[in-house]
Amino acid sequence: MQSSDIAVALVEDQPGLRDSLTEILAGSDGLRCVGAFANAEDALARLPDLKPAVVFMDINLPGMDGVACVRKLMGKMPATLVVMLTIYDNTDAIFSSLEAGAIGYLHKPVRGRELVKAVHDAVNGGSPMSARIARLVVQKFNKPQPVQAPETDEYHLTAREREVLDLLVQGFLYKEIADQLQISGHTVHFHIRHIYSKLQVRSRAQAVAKIHGQ
Repeated sequence: MQSSDIAVALVEDQPGLRDSLTEILAGSDGLRCVGAFANAEDALARLPDLKPAVVFMDINLPGMDGVACVRKLMGKMPATLVVMLTIYDNTDAIFSSLEAGAIGYLHKPVRGRELVKAVHDAVNGGSPMSARIARLVVQKFNKPQPVQAPETDEYHLTAREREVLDLLVQGFLYKEIADQLQISGHTVHFHIRHIYSKLQVRSRAQAVAKIHGQ
């Protein structure tokens, strides 16, 4: 284990699945599992001290559900990247989670390779989603014209911010945006922070939802 390893945590109420996923995360190169919790209340009490970069959150938890937990967690740890876990194809639950601050959504059962890939996708600016979930999102926002950044100055974006946002909603990773626009990764992060602030969102998924909803 190295200090550069990505800190990951898990909130899952099923003991067998929680142990299995924890073992996968803890045994993967470049990752370290800093905590695994059976309910939202324990997670909210401990996660701020553990400071994970990525949290996998079951949507169905005893007591407080996963969506409410994400909302409270974002209030305490706004930079945390939360990926939801679910067995349900429920578009309302999916979008409630994204609106609460989650950046991705995986459908159970989750394979080890998919779980580890989701961590790396998340920290590299992606929004990891299982194929079934991604199809639901596409169907929800299916429009005849390609997704584009808003043409009006409603959000008071600069010309460069519009370019970054357009690539962001098309699914480009931060590094790919930097390559496309021939700017540094640091500059991409700088623009995205300003874009999120102006759009009043906290994640790529929320930004996409807002742009699609126009």
